[in-house]
Amino acid sequence: MAVPVILDCDPGHDDAFNILLAAAHPAVELLAITTVAGNQTVEKTTLNARRVCAAAGIRGVPIAAGRARPLRGPGRVAADIHGASGLDGPGFGTGEPDVPQDPRDALTLLRDTLLAHPEPVTLVPTGPLTNIAVLLLAHPELAARVARIVLMGGSTERGNTTPAAEFNILCDPEAADIVLRSGLPVTMFGLNATHQVRATPEVVARIDALGTPLSRLCVDLLTYFASTYREVFGFDAPPLHDPLTVAHLIDPAVSGLARAAVAVELNGTYTRGATVVDLHGVTGLPATVDVATDVDADRFWDLIVAAVRTLGGPTRS
Repeated sequence: MAVPVILDCDPGHDDAFNILLAAAHPAVELLAITTVAGNQTVEKTTLNARRVCAAAGIRGVPIAAGRARPLRGPGRVAADIHGASGLDGPGFGTGEPDVPQDPRDALTLLRDTLLAHPEPVTLVPTGPLTNIAVLLLAHPELAARVARIVLMGGSTERGNTTPAAEFNILCDPEAADIVLRSGLPVTMFGLNATHQVRATPEVVARIDALGTPLSRLCVDLLTYFASTYREVFGFDAPPLHDPLTVAHLIDPAVSGLARAAVAVELNGTYTRGATVVDLHGVTGLPATVDVATDVDADRFWDLIVAAVRTLGGPTRS
């Protein structure tokens, strides 16, 4: 049976590929998409989700806008990585995509979807965790409707926005703390895992060889993403963080997991937003989070290429 999933995201180049993967694979039942401020403002991330769905022919999946700011303090965006639109690179144009925005807000769509589905639903947040934390605070009774949370955020090692903190967690550490301490089953894909899946020239060539308008769009996305990762981080190829979450749901062999205690630093002068991952049990805290460790990059990229092929229609002969 397909895993029922709600994507909570901030598209974002890597989020775009996660949408494609979730929509394309029969092992996933994509119920809804909610958006949050993160890589760009929530207005832009919502528009980007609609643009990706329109370009890929994804219809009938409601898309609702969520929180515009974190639970505490000012927000931040990642224009240095994702550009002024949050999805720079392809020429989407200035017109409205033909995929509509749902009139409900994200909290209402999350609630309605969880209540309507006959089985508990997996939440896949790949941006700041604000929407998910607000859901758990506003509707604690709905925790029983959540099968698990599979998130992209944090790291077992260093950060990418400060030396200690990864972007998604740093954007809203209080929300991350609420989610990780919720008692729900949580699987965390941090930078230590996602940096193992980089879009090398060979990967980009595989996607380009499909020869469809969607594959061309994907190449443009990855080309822009590569340029900013090269400029900001000196990477020779950009890591495609977010799709590891859905790839894991499709094929658990994509990544190894280790059970660990994970805490979010809320007050450190230099370490606010850090995920403190106790892989060796030295703190004595209960190990409640499944943390991604090793990754089979070949299996991962096979899934991504297959998704672009499926949604893009006939390929060039």
